[in-house]
Amino acid sequence: MNVRSQDGALGDLSIQASSQAHRTSNIVADSAVQELRVAGRERLIVVEDDPVTRTMLVGYFSENNFDVVGAGSCAECRQALRTRTDLVFLDVQLPDGDGFDLAKEIQATSNAGIIFVTRRDTDVDRILGLEVAGDHYVTKPIDLRDLLARARSVLRRRSIDRKAARNHNSIAFGDWIIDLTRRELLGSDGKPVALTRAEFDLLAALVGADGRPLSRDYLIEVVSNRQAEVDIRTVDALVARLRRKLVGSGTPVITTVTGVG
Repeated sequence: MNVRSQDGALGDLSIQASSQAHRTSNIVADSAVQELRVAGRERLIVVEDDPVTRTMLVGYFSENNFDVVGAGSCAECRQALRTRTDLVFLDVQLPDGDGFDLAKEIQATSNAGIIFVTRRDTDVDRILGLEVAGDHYVTKPIDLRDLLARARSVLRRRSIDRKAARNHNSIAFGDWIIDLTRRELLGSDGKPVALTRAEFDLLAALVGADGRPLSRDYLIEVVSNRQAEVDIRTVDALVARLRRKLVGSGTPVITTVTGVG
């Protein structure tokens, strides 16, 4: 589970950041679920309130080498999104909310691609879904092979986008863009956010980890530059300062993970 201390300190926890190159993402971690992920598999959330359809999709994509989680509501989807996610299949009609609104949340807090999978087949719904956040809009009944091809296409394109952005040394996450060449952090309004050298180095390390947890011992090396006075308390203070500066969508940008790193 995501862990945040009330006073912003890290205690005996480690720090994790998740980067994004095409759309905004939230730097999050869920240690309990993360341990269950199969190495090398892309993670997919199936948001579908019908248990038969949800079970069918979870089973089919699990057989096709995806790490799949089923969610029957908006609330369950939000819970599943606490772990880094690559793709979401999203129904429009859900018992506790509207799929279009949920898609906006996902787009604002995650790097995941979105494919709407729904019975709503009007042109207005289709256009709205694609304008809001969707990479594809698929209507039921579902052709599983077609949906698999669309999923792989979305993931392939996003992988290319991430690599292209990294080649330009600019990475977007949440409401911010970090420029590693110019050593600048830009807000959603395009204005630079003032960071000290140590704050920038620590943030760059977190973003550059691409979702992997980083221990505080490692971050001490990142910000110390061989200066003996840097210790765990220094890293804690830097993270607390970054949390105060990285305030945008209201969702935590840096989280801590118990005993993982």
